[in-house]
Amino acid sequence: MTWLVTGGAGYIGSHVVRALTAADMPVVVIDDLSTGLARFVPDSVPLVRGSLLDARLVAETLTEHRVSGVIHVAGFKYAGVSVQRPLHTYEQNVSAMVTLLQAMEAAGADKLVFSSSAATYGTPDVDLVTEQTPTAPESPYGVSKLIGEWMIRDAARASGLRHTSLRYFNVVGSGSAELFDVSPHNLFPVVFDMLCRGETPRINGADYATPDGTCVRDYVHVADLALAHVAAARRLDAGESLEPVYNLGSGSGTSVREIMTTIRDVTGFDFEPHIGPRRPGDPARIVAAGHLAARDLDWKMRHTLEDMVRSAWAARRQAGDAYPR
Repeated sequence: MTWLVTGGAGYIGSHVVRALTAADMPVVVIDDLSTGLARFVPDSVPLVRGSLLDARLVAETLTEHRVSGVIHVAGFKYAGVSVQRPLHTYEQNVSAMVTLLQAMEAAGADKLVFSSSAATYGTPDVDLVTEQTPTAPESPYGVSKLIGEWMIRDAARASGLRHTSLRYFNVVGSGSAELFDVSPHNLFPVVFDMLCRGETPRINGADYATPDGTCVRDYVHVADLALAHVAAARRLDAGESLEPVYNLGSGSGTSVREIMTTIRDVTGFDFEPHIGPRRPGDPARIVAAGHLAARDLDWKMRHTLEDMVRSAWAARRQAGDAYPR
């Protein structure tokens, strides 16, 4: 039973692929390499280069590799940019989902793990986000992820597709020094880039109602995230039922100042971050509970904040001049 990982050459997807291979689960990757890197995919794993919008390619991939299940990681993931590029976001995240679900139904691939997002919640006014927290996405990206969940739900009612969707906030760290976060928008790579250029990172607001005055967010290690995806795939393979949605949350959160301090200690760059004004719309705290995922998917925070920073920095340093900036 082969699993297809869409976006398997990307930062998160490549970690999922390696976790699947470590679990001796056959895997094939489809990726258009718009943000992914071919070298992130192990030589032993077939890489199909192309877009999920190419219905023929997707159908042929499912059939040729006898795919029984899909871990759908591919998508346009930049929430802020999605406000300026809403139609592109919907094309990549909604239209592509339609193509994928149609191809899966035709090929008889009846299991799906969807890499969704906690952006579906928007900015809830609760101390701890649970799966019962109402969804209220505030960006085209968040909306597109929620629509994806709805489409999966409706397809399951019609065809018997077995599925689950995994929601999470900020993914950091590296499970291998060869794999690094390529995003130009995520906090860790942005701060690393600034330090390497001799610039001083900035904290946006230090007067929030939090212990140190800076925003508190959920940060999870990418290797832990990948293991949860594999656990979900294993349970679907075994014919076991899963909840339609799981939060992969830390339950506690980390402040931006804590991250800056840990980056300073790990990298050896002696800096004190500039304090800038608050960004409009930034809530003081967004943290998710992971109780259901802990019960069903062996979800746990296996890495400390120092582990997250140290592994991410090691991957950044190993990439050197090959780092895509």
